[in-house]
Amino acid sequence: MDAATAPAREEIVRLHEVRKVFNPGTSIEAEILHGIDLTLHRGEFCAVMGPSGSGKSTLLNIVGLLDRPSSGTLAICGEETTQLDDPALTRLRGHNIGFVFQYHHLITAFTALENVMMPMLGAAGFPNAEMYERAQTLIASVGLTPWQDHLAGNLSGGQQQRVAVARALAMKPALLLADEPTGNLDTKSADAVFELLRRVNQEQGTAILFVTHNPELAQRCDRTIQVIDGMVSG
Repeated sequence: MDAATAPAREEIVRLHEVRKVFNPGTSIEAEILHGIDLTLHRGEFCAVMGPSGSGKSTLLNIVGLLDRPSSGTLAICGEETTQLDDPALTRLRGHNIGFVFQYHHLITAFTALENVMMPMLGAAGFPNAEMYERAQTLIASVGLTPWQDHLAGNLSGGQQQRVAVARALAMKPALLLADEPTGNLDTKSADAVFELLRRVNQEQGTAILFVTHNPELAQRCDRTIQVIDGMVSG
């Protein structure tokens, strides 16, 4: 099959001329992102690198629909988002985007299984057998079945981050945003979490933006996006 007849890959993220200005019209106005163009397709695993203060977190917050661009357009799974109201953004985010942060943000008084169920419970409003079964499957996929009924606060750092990955996958998102998920882990645990994300990417076709300061992990991604002074390349 040549390039002219090959099917187009599904676009999961498209940013066009996205700018972000904080405190506009004041003496402390600051433009953090300067006309970002970025496309991410289904099944892509992209590292995001750049120095502190370069705009990586701002970019991730906008892609994750946690913040709005000051100008430009953002489409998630083919849906233009810049004119959506907050409830519509919440629905789109909840069904299409998973998050894994440097700090796992688990509810330590809940078990590992209960933490994984939380996104599904938030969407459905009440627990059911299907939800419980999916949470068990996800816990098994990250190798934590023996610990599923342990309180999250009693798990190791690497185990907690694996629970966070499982939780991020609860709604079968098309996009996973990982903001330095290995930053607080030892080398062995960091490698295990990275390999878990890679397996999810390959087996489920989940597109992943993986923010990291680790060049060795970045080299194992499909491509690297450099964010420098609010502009991107790669």
